[in-house]
Amino acid sequence: MTLTSSSSGISPSSGSSPGATDPWRQAWYPVAYLSDLDPDRPTPFTLLGEDLVLWFDRQEAHWRAFTDVCPHRLVPLSDGRLNEKGELECPYHGWSFSGDGRCTAIPQASEGQSFGARSRCRAHATATAQGLLFVFSGDPDQAGATPLPLVPVLDEDERGRWRDGWFVQDTFRDLPMDALTLLENVLDVSHVPFTHHATVGRRENAGPVELELTGFGPQGFTGLWAEGPRQGKLGSQNTTFAAPCLMWHDLTAPSFARILTVVYATPIRRGECRLFARFPFQFRSPWPARLLALRPQWLQHIGNHTVLEDDQLFLHWQERVLERRGGSAELSRSCHLPTGADLYVRSLHDWVNRHGGEPFPGQALPPRLDREALMEREQAHTRHCRSCSGALRRLRLVRRICEAVVVAGLALAAVLPAVGARLIALMLVLAAVLLRARCLGWIEGLRRGSGLPPRNRR
Repeated sequence: MTLTSSSSGISPSSGSSPGATDPWRQAWYPVAYLSDLDPDRPTPFTLLGEDLVLWFDRQEAHWRAFTDVCPHRLVPLSDGRLNEKGELECPYHGWSFSGDGRCTAIPQASEGQSFGARSRCRAHATATAQGLLFVFSGDPDQAGATPLPLVPVLDEDERGRWRDGWFVQDTFRDLPMDALTLLENVLDVSHVPFTHHATVGRRENAGPVELELTGFGPQGFTGLWAEGPRQGKLGSQNTTFAAPCLMWHDLTAPSFARILTVVYATPIRRGECRLFARFPFQFRSPWPARLLALRPQWLQHIGNHTVLEDDQLFLHWQERVLERRGGSAELSRSCHLPTGADLYVRSLHDWVNRHGGEPFPGQALPPRLDREALMEREQAHTRHCRSCSGALRRLRLVRRICEAVVVAGLALAAVLPAVGARLIALMLVLAAVLLRARCLGWIEGLRRGSGLPPRNRR
């Protein structure tokens, strides 16, 4: 399916009439960065509580998404393989399926036997754009009428490279909170100096925040922060919420760069979502992009985790308090919002109550997780990320090599007759010990967070 996206401009009159459809279940959602998907094997993902299998159809050169259930005996197709024909094969009895969901082979069937309509898999509409794989949550026949949720200023060439000088950093993580909780947090511009002090904010940059709503409707809303972050030092900031899953902030810092903060909140199940975060920069000088490009993506992701965990520790708690007090419908009674800094938060919940509803109405949040579980990174990100999973394997190998070098170096130092040779052996041992310690720190950073936010260390 080839789809194009229209501009995501929001106006008070834009969109369909309130309540006509469930926006959450008639929407496109990103499910993975294309760079993290393996075209040679199926990948599981859960969208709005439905288990999916993502796989690359080599015959049509197109990514597919099926409900992750074989119609035969209901086992997950994501545990299967892509066979020699490039079709999805069930791991239990070898049934095979083409890209449209049709069953093409049942090894146990007699020659010429008809398989029937019940042998089909349920296929979901998919599309790729801006380096992401999108899945449509509703009727595939309606997908073509719904534009992809894209950031209009970002454009790719035929090789997937960003045009117009954009330099884009990406990350993602499965978060233990609802998509609405994540959106509320990233729309809240006034929390950055305090929550993210010592990571991407400073307490001394806090001040009055006067926001203006420039558009509101079923499709979301737009807003303006005329002064902008850091008490006006970075210029005005525009904000867009493109319902139900996308928001971005857009500011232009004079003589430095145009900077976007883009967040997708893809609902997995009640109390869990996948965050896709993009940080596009349009630098005035070529040097910042060149320097940033030198840092490996996995090292960037470790830093991103620290920022995400600044909020994660308390947002997981906060959404359960709000749930007990009545959820979005009771926000104004549950929370005291006396300043203009909370305008976007109020507007998000206004959209929920007037147009969108919640993604999992009537479902209770799961039990609260402890701090150790909230700091887990390996299952929430690393194993799904091509860069981080590869780095974890390499770092573990380097750690083992360093340990072998230490043993060999100490043995050589004990038997070498010349003092100079022994010193060289001992220096090699010291270097291996230091490198091993550095590797252990990176390995830990790819597996879990410390649980101690940088803001509380100073």
